[in-house]
Amino acid sequence: MNSGILFTFIFYFICMFGIGLYYYKKSKNLSDYILGGRSLNGWVTALSAQASDMSGWLLLGLPGAAYLSGLEAGWIAIGLLIGTFINWKFIAKKLRIYTEYAGDSITIPDYLENRFKDHSKILRVLSATFILFFFLIYTSSGFVAGATLFENVFHLDYQVALLVGAVIVISYTFLGGYLAVCWTDFFQGTLMFCAIIIVPVAGIIQLGGLQGAIQAIQNVDPNLLNLFMNAKGENITFMATVSSLAWGLGYFGQPHILVRFMGIRSADEIKKARLIAMVWVTLSLIAAIFVGIIGRALLPALEDAETVFMTLVGLVFHPAIAGILLAAILAAVMSTADSQLLVTASAISEDFYKVIFRKNASNKELVFVSRLTVMITAIIAYLIARNPNNSVMDLVSYAWAGFGATFGPIIILSLYWKQMNKWGALAGLLCGGVTTIVFKALDTGLYEIVPGFIVALIVSIIASIITGGADRAVQEHFDKAQEQY
Repeated sequence: MNSGILFTFIFYFICMFGIGLYYYKKSKNLSDYILGGRSLNGWVTALSAQASDMSGWLLLGLPGAAYLSGLEAGWIAIGLLIGTFINWKFIAKKLRIYTEYAGDSITIPDYLENRFKDHSKILRVLSATFILFFFLIYTSSGFVAGATLFENVFHLDYQVALLVGAVIVISYTFLGGYLAVCWTDFFQGTLMFCAIIIVPVAGIIQLGGLQGAIQAIQNVDPNLLNLFMNAKGENITFMATVSSLAWGLGYFGQPHILVRFMGIRSADEIKKARLIAMVWVTLSLIAAIFVGIIGRALLPALEDAETVFMTLVGLVFHPAIAGILLAAILAAVMSTADSQLLVTASAISEDFYKVIFRKNASNKELVFVSRLTVMITAIIAYLIARNPNNSVMDLVSYAWAGFGATFGPIIILSLYWKQMNKWGALAGLLCGGVTTIVFKALDTGLYEIVPGFIVALIVSIIASIITGGADRAVQEHFDKAQEQY
């Protein structure tokens, strides 16, 4: 079985590396490397956004949560569905148009600086700092997911498995930049979707059909099929429900998703991309929940709940098919880690290096710095991931909350409120990020994105008002941008 899966993995990696090599020759300047020259169509944008969004969390973290708690994990899926729709409906088009109008901004810090005409560079540097911090955690979660895959499938030592996964992700991100990442994500998103749909269906067949599956699940624990009960048979608390639904707030501040909106070739393609994305994410989240629940019926004694997808694949499928389905985990890991590395690279090269050290740096030099940053960031994330006790779910939830609370309120207000100024943006960024970090350390039981998002939103509004609101030039710039919609 291992040799068949190994062949599949090698073939898959060669294909992804080939795409990276192809676009290596096409990335002629920083805009090409970071944003692909705003040239992607709706299909690639939609699948790339969702694949980079869900990561290994879709095939490891969420099924693992459902394995332990059943339909209770569905509240997270509901929150994510609502957040995905709102993000595509109310943020995507405006951000695509405004970032191009605001000095053809190619990064989120670049956009914030141009939107609020902040000549001090403080807003740009602060936002880039938070991007670096939270993406180190987020990228490490992808490396942990990849290590878990190689460790369980090929029985490698965790540290060896971690190194293998990291090298695979780094190679084609380093080469091809944004276009390579998006096109590989397109194929990877397709593979993830097929795998997450096929596996629970096969599990249901293995249990004798739908009725047999329901009976088997109830025999293990009837509470697994109750949306309002936790794994202990207790009613879900209000705080637990709010914390789960609050995952949806994270979407408005995820740089690796927002840059997909910025990179689509035309704002007119957003509507089509939204429909594709919503179908993908709805079916994928539902299927991921049922992978965990079905897995609990077939594999009631797993030591590590986050391995339920891969263990179920090995149990139900022929090795030849299993190799393809397990490659979906590699796809999920690669599709998010590559996006995170690229956004981090753009923050360092465009928002640190160019702003502070080399204002007149050439495009060739900035692309080199971006590629070097990919390497350095990946090495640091690799070091964070070396702890074998790391949980994919824990790492993702922390980084997701950090980005959602730090950037979400600022992005929303920047697109919809004319009176917001740079002081409001600075205060919101700082308070949102710090609040998230503090509440994570306090471990109150409430998902840290909730207080972080609320504090950032309120502070941004208050700070903008007490500092006199936006000046005339910023307001006129805002009004002209509105005319583009």
